[in-house]
Amino acid sequence: MNMNLGVVRHDWDKKEVEELFNLPFNDLLFKAQVVHRQHFDPNEVQVSTLLSIKTGACPEDCKYCPQSGHYNTGLEKEKLMQVEAVLTKAKQAKEKGSSRFCMGAAWKHPSDKDLPYVLEMVKGVKELGLETCMTLGMLRDDQAQELADAGLDYYNHNLDTSPDFYDKIITTRSYQDRLDTLQHVRDAGMKICSGGIIGMGERASDRIGLLVQLANLPQQPESVPINMLVKVKGTPLEDVEDVDPFDFIRCIAVARIMMPKSHVRLSAGRESMSDEMQALTFMAGANSIFYGECLLTTPNPEAHKDMQLFKRLGLRPEQRIEESDETQEAVLNQAIVKDQEAKNPMFYEASATSAGDSVQH
Repeated sequence: MNMNLGVVRHDWDKKEVEELFNLPFNDLLFKAQVVHRQHFDPNEVQVSTLLSIKTGACPEDCKYCPQSGHYNTGLEKEKLMQVEAVLTKAKQAKEKGSSRFCMGAAWKHPSDKDLPYVLEMVKGVKELGLETCMTLGMLRDDQAQELADAGLDYYNHNLDTSPDFYDKIITTRSYQDRLDTLQHVRDAGMKICSGGIIGMGERASDRIGLLVQLANLPQQPESVPINMLVKVKGTPLEDVEDVDPFDFIRCIAVARIMMPKSHVRLSAGRESMSDEMQALTFMAGANSIFYGECLLTTPNPEAHKDMQLFKRLGLRPEQRIEESDETQEAVLNQAIVKDQEAKNPMFYEASATSAGDSVQH
């Protein structure tokens, strides 16, 4: 296989990506790990916290999403959170070791009435020394510019799946709508967080198609969340067949090879993954996680479990370089010690260590 591994490319074709997926598992992971080490510290993981700032009653019909107003999932509908309540959550996230704070709202697009409050949230979280990320649905070019001017670092807008499978999952907005929003974000000077969801009943060719779309964007996303579907009762996908864990890990590895300088995020679905599966995803090139008890509206591994897994694997949180910000490693270390004393006295001393646009992020 004659590939120039580790080089950012925008001319991937489906045949060569299929060849990657078909490699023996160990060979694929080895290639992914080689690429990963060219651009990242293999033992650092970027840590983010995700907060739902407006839950439920979304007009979109995404078949995976409990926040869609089209399905009865028992999810309570909530109005947009107050700015101060969001900032309190952001402070708590920073104290627990997060370096990025992501805010998600169940909207088709932000309204002109709500956007000023969202801008205040961005400004307030930035003042805390955290990176900021938002997912608010589709954006006009002027809205993207306002968010950029407020200091938003990242905008999350997932492609979800391949163009061929897309209309089997969503009909209320087009694939081109999503690409247009990503372009508005780029034009405004912000970074992009964009990935997809594995396990929605798609074919292997659709996973290939998704990664080709992402890698061949004019500029590859800085963050690429690879979600494993969280099946929620009441959604059309509640009974879809589980994705094979090794197939999921292959997606992580191929994403790492195709987007060598991007953070590949192990995102939704982590609650159901064993420690061993998570360890393999890190070996395959995943180097970003959501941290904390809840990922918008679905469970996420409890924070102290993440701390323990980091310790067992010799991982540490990626540090954000900022003069006024204490190192994230020190913060997380303190949290581990507190957790050891309060929740798990048998845990040995630790001196070193987050939807489409809604549920999957």
